[in-house]
Amino acid sequence: MTETYKDPTASINERVADLLERMTLQEKVAQLGAVWVTSLVVDERFDPDQAAEVLSDGIGQVTRIGASTGLLANESAQLANSIQKVLVENTRLGIPGVIHEEGVGGFLHRGATTFPQGLGLAATWNTSLIAEVARVIRTQMLAVGARHNLSPVLDVARDPRWGRVEETYGESPELCGQMGVAYVKAIQTDNLADGVVCTGKHFLGYAYSLGGRNHAPVHLGGRELREVYAAPFAAAIREAGLASMMNSYSSIDGVPVAASREILTDLLRGELGFDGTVVADYFAVMQLFLNHKTSADAQGAAVAALGAGLDIELPALDCYQHIGAAVSEGLFDGALVDESCARVLAQKFSLGLFENPYVDADAALTVFDTAEQRRLARRAAAEGVVLLKNDGVLPLDPSVARVAMIGPHCDDQRLLQGDYHYPAHLEIIYQGRIAEVAEQLAGIGAPTQGDGTGTDQLPEASGAFAPGPHYTPHVTPLAGLRSALSETEVAYSLGCADSGDDTSGIAAAVQAAAAADVAVVCVGARSGLVMDSTVGEARDVTDLDLPGVQSQLVAEVAATGTPTVVVVISGRVHTLEAEAESANAVLWSILPGEEGGNAIADVLTGAVNPAGRLPVTMPKHVGQVPLHHDMRNRGDRSEFYGDYVDRDVAALYWFGHGLSYTSFSYGEPEVQAGSTTSPTIVSVAVTNTGDRDGDEVVQLYVTDDVASVARPLRELIGFARIGIAAGDTRTVTFTVDPSRLAFHGVNMDLITEPGTFTFHIGRSSFDPEMRETTVTLSGDVAEYDWRSIVTTTAEVT
Repeated sequence: MTETYKDPTASINERVADLLERMTLQEKVAQLGAVWVTSLVVDERFDPDQAAEVLSDGIGQVTRIGASTGLLANESAQLANSIQKVLVENTRLGIPGVIHEEGVGGFLHRGATTFPQGLGLAATWNTSLIAEVARVIRTQMLAVGARHNLSPVLDVARDPRWGRVEETYGESPELCGQMGVAYVKAIQTDNLADGVVCTGKHFLGYAYSLGGRNHAPVHLGGRELREVYAAPFAAAIREAGLASMMNSYSSIDGVPVAASREILTDLLRGELGFDGTVVADYFAVMQLFLNHKTSADAQGAAVAALGAGLDIELPALDCYQHIGAAVSEGLFDGALVDESCARVLAQKFSLGLFENPYVDADAALTVFDTAEQRRLARRAAAEGVVLLKNDGVLPLDPSVARVAMIGPHCDDQRLLQGDYHYPAHLEIIYQGRIAEVAEQLAGIGAPTQGDGTGTDQLPEASGAFAPGPHYTPHVTPLAGLRSALSETEVAYSLGCADSGDDTSGIAAAVQAAAAADVAVVCVGARSGLVMDSTVGEARDVTDLDLPGVQSQLVAEVAATGTPTVVVVISGRVHTLEAEAESANAVLWSILPGEEGGNAIADVLTGAVNPAGRLPVTMPKHVGQVPLHHDMRNRGDRSEFYGDYVDRDVAALYWFGHGLSYTSFSYGEPEVQAGSTTSPTIVSVAVTNTGDRDGDEVVQLYVTDDVASVARPLRELIGFARIGIAAGDTRTVTFTVDPSRLAFHGVNMDLITEPGTFTFHIGRSSFDPEMRETTVTLSGDVAEYDWRSIVTTTAEVT
């Protein structure tokens, strides 16, 4: 007779209950952890006997084949099949494992299509586009048997000193939420059996740590924690069924999130309605006793984390291996082990892993970096280019005789990548830098023993498994512009490196610029995880200027009098005040990926009309941080003179800013006022008044004019990217549900109050030509909850 858990016609609840009854405590604990794929490799090959020993009790997840090795897609798929074969055939209960990977700007795997980094995708303000990108990521992950994606990053990023801003969707809860919803829907699909689990990270407040320092403590009140930082996660749960969540490394008001039942259970599951699995950020459980010092040892950390509601320890069973002993000693409630294990098993059943644990390895390569995928990568990169300034030098005249391409980012494919792109991410392994990480971990007391729990388990794949600088074909800006301007002489001069103080090459660059009709200077930061990276995870800064002597390079080139275009290729939000003053045009391409050079050339030449918009505010000086469009009232000035003593308070470019090669005009908005229980309808006609077709990003902001608690100056509550032909007019109609105007009142109830609201419609958050209209919401105070909030919709006619 077939066991119920193996019966696909039984309900998931029935299958979970049956399987749980059959499991030993150690088998349950094994489902709450993971194993590095490299620990299953012996003498540079997968060893089924080694795997059978390591996986004797089964395992919840397998940690990163693609992001730990240099295997091609077919080889990766075959390895996944081999691991599943051991789990299905050589363990007592035959429970398949879940292989997890990364997918911020494309699948982090050798040969996978390299799309723009997360912030670059956000700069498109195009949810349909990010869904297309996500579908490619899903297709490639499915092909190699990866069924859990540790993306998207839903952190609201408001401190540009923090190195990981590039992985986020920016500073607005609305933009972050809607980009995240589109991404999750496309990857998970309506049926997980056809999709890949997405993990929202990092819950909660991770991006707003002290001083922009990675992992540092967070100090936020409950109101801002919910209304700003939890909002994108709430949207992804509510609208896309987000199936997994990852904890933040930080503590909030002294309590590490990894051990906070208030955050991981009461808020996440209780208030937001999350019903998926919570996974640990790598080593986060270990950090409870190594960093936070809130637990005395690994067992105490395990008890605290699992008790808080953290279901799965990643990347390995470092601490959770002690849970069995804690239960036996009466230090932990075994029922909590069953709760977490049940969630893990339910997700495996939902994924269809028990029926289909294997993939077609021979077919895997056919869906990696196809011509169609590369066209999408080019379009995504081009749509995300933000034109910050233009005095008319762009688009480049096709008859231009000589262009000088200058700067470290002109012809270096590595500088097109973000910290979670392959191979940039893998430098930490193939450059032999994993020893640096191990040394740092050992320095804070991390165990180094060879029992599978210490720094010896960090992935150091070698031989056939070794990662390396395996790029998909990358097009640099130099190659892209030479291709686009085939009749133009395009000279190249490095000028300087992307960091360091060597100015010896600037003179030659200046000479090249002086001899050209136009100078295009490509500068930025190097994103990655290793010490010589200037942006990325663990690469935080106190100075937002361009690294090294790049600003000097720009200044001296511009001083020649040759029309100068500055192209910033970076995941860092730089202070570009001097560059904006000296250059004729400035544009920002946020780590655009493999087709970045073609995309930049498309915008420079006018083949693509720029329509990227800033997903973050760009300050003039680091001393203004934090500076964002939706500060609470009076956060925008220094009372009572308004400005700082040494400079004004305004941003260089506000959130939502971006120029075009055409022009748009907005009509007067038409409004149908709603109530605290019925929607408000806001419509505006937008006309392309120029002579070029182009996209416009119509942005809707709201101000609650008088409220019982201080509200933001204005907050984004809707947007639409629309194409408008030259001379044409299109109308955008926003439907604003009253729940979208709700906030946590004095007593922390989530309420919408009656009264006046001012709606602002325009091209950026502080567009000087912003259209405004004030309406009065009638009715009584209405109470809502996070599960019932309705996102603003936009209809275009």
